Amino acid sequence: MPSFSTEVKNELAHFNETNLCCINAELSALLRMNASFSLSTRHRLGINFITENAAVGRRVLAFVKGLCIDDIQTELVVKRSRRLHKNNQYTIRVIPSNAVTNLLETLGFISNDSFNMGKDNALLSKYCCKEAYLRGAFLGGGSVNRPDGGYHLELSTSNYEFSQQLLSLFKQFGFPVGHTSRKDKYVLYLKESEAIISFLRMIGAEEVLEDFESTRNLKEVRNQVNRLVNCETANLQKTVNAALRQVQNISKLLKAVDIKQLPLPLQETATARINNPDASLTELAEILHIGKSGVNHRLRKLETMALALKESE
Repeated sequence: MPSFSTEVKNELAHFNETNLCCINAELSALLRMNASFSLSTRHRLGINFITENAAVGRRVLAFVKGLCIDDIQTELVVKRSRRLHKNNQYTIRVIPSNAVTNLLETLGFISNDSFNMGKDNALLSKYCCKEAYLRGAFLGGGSVNRPDGGYHLELSTSNYEFSQQLLSLFKQFGFPVGHTSRKDKYVLYLKESEAIISFLRMIGAEEVLEDFESTRNLKEVRNQVNRLVNCETANLQKTVNAALRQVQNISKLLKAVDIKQLPLPLQETATARINNPDASLTELAEILHIGKSGVNHRLRKLETMALALKESE
């Protein structure tokens, strides 16, 4: 069974993006997440993009070929991952050429004959492009838990400047984003279910959200039932403990004092409690035909007398 992250990425990898500006933004984020660049002896740049999701690899290849007007040469290398329960690793190699260099200039990787490490503001003037950029970042380095576990969505990158660009976008959209570092990675994360739902909907994952929301609702109902059961159990245990204590104290009192020496209301209450050790205050009140507060007052008086007797001894 594929992971929930894989299901989300498979849907996003088929998102029908037609705006050229958004394609540029999404591809830029994808490459910043998972690509490295090679340089030929003629100072031409090539691209090596690595992913464990075949659909993501096909999307990157389609974008690159669609944006490069001149012919380019590509290679696909598939390696079986040595890690347990992991997908194959797909490496897309775009052979160095002038077309690739021109593409990287268009995507903002090359600016004024220098390499731009992660500031892509020129590509992000429109909200649709910002959404596409975050979609590319998730496809390249994102993950999300199934809602029946804990709520957690994250983007992980080894590029600090790129992580700051993503952090800025999250804040612009008002997401309660957290950030931390993990080994050599910079991690941005969302922990709130509503924020995760809003983010996935924004980047185009509509179908998987139906399962996410239904599972989340079921989880919340289950948690609410568990809380109620735990509360009832705690209250029941509290009632049992109080009743046991009262029976013990009254029994000790009646060993030292003749019950007939007690006022009639206390006699009745002591007898009712001894004969009904499992009864709640409400049940004792029905037996004695008085209010619950009256029963509680009488029982406390009996316990006070028992404790006073014990101290005198």
